[in-house]
Amino acid sequence: MISNVRPVVRAGALALGILTLFSAQADEDRQGSQWGLGLVTLYDRKPYRSFDNKAKALPFVFYDSRWVSLVGPTLDLKLLSTDSLSFSARLHYAGDGYEPDDSPDLAGMAERKASFWVGGASSWKTDLATLSVELLGDASRKSKGKRASLGIEREFKAGDFDFTPRLALHRFDGKYVNYYYGVSADESTSTRRYYLGKATTNVEAGVRIGYSLAPRHKLSLDLSTIRLGSSIKESPLVERSRQDGVRFGYLYLF
Repeated sequence: MISNVRPVVRAGALALGILTLFSAQADEDRQGSQWGLGLVTLYDRKPYRSFDNKAKALPFVFYDSRWVSLVGPTLDLKLLSTDSLSFSARLHYAGDGYEPDDSPDLAGMAERKASFWVGGASSWKTDLATLSVELLGDASRKSKGKRASLGIEREFKAGDFDFTPRLALHRFDGKYVNYYYGVSADESTSTRRYYLGKATTNVEAGVRIGYSLAPRHKLSLDLSTIRLGSSIKESPLVERSRQDGVRFGYLYLF
């Protein structure tokens, strides 16, 4: 039953994005829009024990208009947008979770599935930095959890390069932590104890480097490291205290 719902949710989210784009088309003719296609290669070193981490290459879609923004897995409907302040309704797809065959230490665990997240986001741009806030809930009802983020970043330009270092706090409630890092009584073994996850906060540091290869050709490199909150680090499924990520992308702007 659950496996049948998953493609329906994805199709619904895609339909929502398409309908939103078309609904804004009349306004775009007056205000202008920009879109692009590209490819991103990503590698996330998940903290699960003996996890089979693999690099992935995925298509990347970029679209921006007065009312709509689509950047990869994140779709924003702009409720308010000025040069310094923005508020948006957000739909985001997060590739969290695992399958039991991703690691021998996960054998006997039920699959933890990725989810769509829905909620709101806001950003405030000042002369010193850009502050951002995000509040999301699990729209796919996999974990039934909630997550919140508070971030700060600043862009520096040098010729055709731009550098954007960032710091962020990511707060996850107990339902999220328990779904992705908990161990139920049925899943516990002599070497994997029962574990009930609790709310926790991750701390992220990262930098995004962009390069204009040509007027319509953009390259980007994103490096990040996340210090995991105590409730995640204490899980019997986890062997590292941090999660590192690398993303390299190419984007052609039409």
